[in-house]
Amino acid sequence: MNNANFYNFRFRVMIKSSGSTDITRAILPHMDTLTQWLNHDGFSILFIIIGAVILYYVGSKLVDFFTKKIVQGKGRAMPRKDIEKRQKTLANLTVAIWRGAVIIVGVVSIFKLLFPAIDLSPLFASAGIVGIAVAFGSQTLVKDLLTGIFIVTENQYRVGDVVEINGAEGKVEHVGTRSTIIRDFDGNVHYLPNGSIIHVVNKTMGYSRVNFTLSLASGADLDKAISSINQIGDTLAADADWKKKIIDAPQFESIGTFSASSVDITVVGKVQPSD
Repeated sequence: MNNANFYNFRFRVMIKSSGSTDITRAILPHMDTLTQWLNHDGFSILFIIIGAVILYYVGSKLVDFFTKKIVQGKGRAMPRKDIEKRQKTLANLTVAIWRGAVIIVGVVSIFKLLFPAIDLSPLFASAGIVGIAVAFGSQTLVKDLLTGIFIVTENQYRVGDVVEINGAEGKVEHVGTRSTIIRDFDGNVHYLPNGSIIHVVNKTMGYSRVNFTLSLASGADLDKAISSINQIGDTLAADADWKKKIIDAPQFESIGTFSASSVDITVVGKVQPSD
């Protein structure tokens, strides 16, 4: 006796022993239909749902893990921050694709069990024709998707990069196949369709540059000031808390503008991206 027949038998005994003839007459005629459905489709659908849930969550963790491992293996020559940004960007994208695929396969599998007489082949064929027609009518959407794929595969920018795109400057919070989301330094969020992106300035690709100006009194000893600046930069670069973040120590670069009361000097250096 299989599980469905066992529970059917047990349920019949419980109803008969309860003494309620009205309930018995109302429910028992449907038990054979329920048992047959459980034997043929019910347990299969239940297994598909459980399997889809496991693949959705556990599979997402595995996809995220292996994507980051692959990126780390191929990006050994890249700075640590660049590797982390690319890992996060590609992992988010691959997990989203994986979850979408699991949902589609699960829904189609359940549909085939519930409606075995319906052939889905013509539906997919017509969907392809409709898709072509829609593509002609929504070229902007297609352009956004294609541009998003190229942005990710060409590693133009990643989540966490500081960029300037179409007049918007800030930190990248999300990179998708449809759009890019940037939060500027005032906290404003910019949504940029990927198809509209023409020119990108990535300010944290490979490294970030320190560039600032110091104003000294007009009577100050420039040679002594420049020597002090260079010495402080070297000391900072050798410090245990800072040496991993600094690529080139901040040093004197040039003398800027003069005035009656001050003289400006420029200090530049090179640090790890986003540091």
